Amino acid sequence: MQLDEKAYFYFLLILPILVVLFLGVQIWKKKTQRKFAEASLLKRLTPSKSTNKAALKLVIFLLGLAFLTLALVNPKIGTKLETVKREGVDIVFAVDVSKSMLAEDIAPNRLEKSKRLVSEIVNQLASDRIGIIAYAAQAFPQLPITTDYGAAKMFLQSMNTNMLSSQGTAINEAIKLAATYYDDEEQTNRVLFIISDGEDHSESSVSKAVDDATEQGIRIFTIGVGKSKGAPIPIKKNGIVESLKKDLNGEVVISKLNEAILKEIADDGNGQYIDGTNTEEAVGIIKDELNKMDKKEFEAKQFAEFKDQFQWFLGAALLFLFLDVFFLERKTLWLKRLNLFNEKVIE
Repeated sequence: MQLDEKAYFYFLLILPILVVLFLGVQIWKKKTQRKFAEASLLKRLTPSKSTNKAALKLVIFLLGLAFLTLALVNPKIGTKLETVKREGVDIVFAVDVSKSMLAEDIAPNRLEKSKRLVSEIVNQLASDRIGIIAYAAQAFPQLPITTDYGAAKMFLQSMNTNMLSSQGTAINEAIKLAATYYDDEEQTNRVLFIISDGEDHSESSVSKAVDDATEQGIRIFTIGVGKSKGAPIPIKKNGIVESLKKDLNGEVVISKLNEAILKEIADDGNGQYIDGTNTEEAVGIIKDELNKMDKKEFEAKQFAEFKDQFQWFLGAALLFLFLDVFFLERKTLWLKRLNLFNEKVIE
């Protein structure tokens, strides 16, 4: 499915505003009527006035506006699935989701900065296949190799430091898992981007994981997020800082960017270390590096033909708006007989 004009979704913000205005008008009406006469007398003066149809009339009108908005967005549904030839590189992003990534020495924090970097890199891709890994003390497959960039961004935004129960940072686990992502033996360009602050608790086994990966033809690039001077790790609840993370001695932990290990991994992995502080510069460097690589041809299935579906939503919108025009607030004979709203008849 495709959406032609997503910007029209902003029109849906009008709906809650209309509900608030309606409630305000109803409250004003009741206050004014009380000044004029008592409720029992008003019912006798206006026996055909329905107390519930005004709300029903509003619901019908809001449904009409909602369907009209969907018609403007113009959803399209794919009707033909075909196999196409594409050329690209297999890219895996390993994103550090350990608690140290909550440090705010780089705005808004290291993890959000990492997610933005990956998202901007994906925006620059054309036909490459991508996969995503989340890692802390263990590595977890977030998204297998795919050409669905929309799904990649969705999974990326859902990543957080609570998704893995075991804390710590084991870069070697991320590298080992990434090696299983590349399923094509003839793939000539396999790229792994490790986005991290470099704090690693498994340095002794990282070098072996890097060597094994390079033997499989995987080039490892590292992107450093954070500052060398470091920052404390805030512990938040509902977005409010409650305390700072402390060690066993009760001292506030200062998490620092470890560029040395990230540079070492990149050098041993036939890649390059990239400073992630400036998003635009980092993405530019990565784009240039990817453009230099030979592209591998592969097959991918995709919807080639899409048909407009706006007419269904437009029809529903016109129906509801038509009903709203002819739906009167006073009681009608057939509704009075049905007594849908359980209203008392005033004799």
